[in-house]
Amino acid sequence: MTTPPPQGNPFAQGQPPQAPYPPQGGYPQQPGQPGFPPQGAAPYAPVPPQPTGRKLSFKTIKNIAIVIAVAGIAIGGYITSRDDAKTAAVGDCMHRGSTNDDNPDLEVVECSDAKAQYVVLAKIEGSYLTQTLASSKCEAEAKDFQYTYTESGDSKDFLLCLKDKK
Repeated sequence: MTTPPPQGNPFAQGQPPQAPYPPQGGYPQQPGQPGFPPQGAAPYAPVPPQPTGRKLSFKTIKNIAIVIAVAGIAIGGYITSRDDAKTAAVGDCMHRGSTNDDNPDLEVVECSDAKAQYVVLAKIEGSYLTQTLASSKCEAEAKDFQYTYTESGDSKDFLLCLKDKK
């Protein structure tokens, strides 16, 4: 009598070879146990597409901040320079912000303001390097002037002829 060959022996004659793994298509699902989904199904919900909005880089944010800072400085400079002697016109009232004769820091103020000290009688364009030249020019333009103020070095040189506000 012959004994049959053991199961699973690949060298056994007359036996078809057995596959070592179950066929593709998934493992058999045990009742009550979560299993793998059938092949072709996604194991999770689909990912929504990313928004197409641009993300700002640090460099872009830094450049925007620099532009805003420069614009702020320029606007601040313009606002603070509006009330200085360059903007004075005939009939304007002025206030002296400093006791230094070399830099009196004149600023335009409302004539009704208690700080108003001087009235502009004439504003003359040009450069007047000496006090004598400035005084003679003011005397020709405004006879009852008391003070002269010259400014030079900026884009426009000018002379103001002033008198005390009463």
